[in-house]
Amino acid sequence: MNRDEVLAAITRALAVLFLPVAFVRGPRHARRLACRWALGLRFPAENLAGLTPAAREAFTAARTEAFWRDGQLIGLTSGHRDAAMQHRMYVAEVARTAGAPVTVLPPERSAHVRGTAMDVRPRAGARWLEAHGWRHGLHRTYDNEWWHFEHHPDGPPARLPHPGATPRRAAPGRPSAGLR
Repeated sequence: MNRDEVLAAITRALAVLFLPVAFVRGPRHARRLACRWALGLRFPAENLAGLTPAAREAFTAARTEAFWRDGQLIGLTSGHRDAAMQHRMYVAEVARTAGAPVTVLPPERSAHVRGTAMDVRPRAGARWLEAHGWRHGLHRTYDNEWWHFEHHPDGPPARLPHPGATPRRAAPGRPSAGLR
């Protein structure tokens, strides 16, 4: 068993141990609370603040389902970013790529700044979210970023090759190649 598998097993065991206390605190939300507490210990640096209420609720519901239904852990690496931080990241990406950024958008175009994007971990959690997140309005939006999901409750946007790419146009009568 590798380190991540051991930590995941410990996290699952803690959630089960937390269930009775969570039930006393909120009988209707015991599984959600126990999941939140256990994942908070596993991913102590994550911060859901700044996500829109709908995006935060969707992410919380999806990760709770993943945890209890399939034993899958999903942690948040990055959620909301303020415009200044996004600008710094964008400027660094432009410098790194000689003016052709493929992983960072300017603040005015960033779903992170709007509070509707989340970067997740581990990769297995992202795979779960890609397969099941649509039930919660969470969709992977870029081919080159397995970790990046956005809250789009009305359905998936066209998936782009990378941030900043021009949306693909579908031929008349054919669905967009970007939809997945």
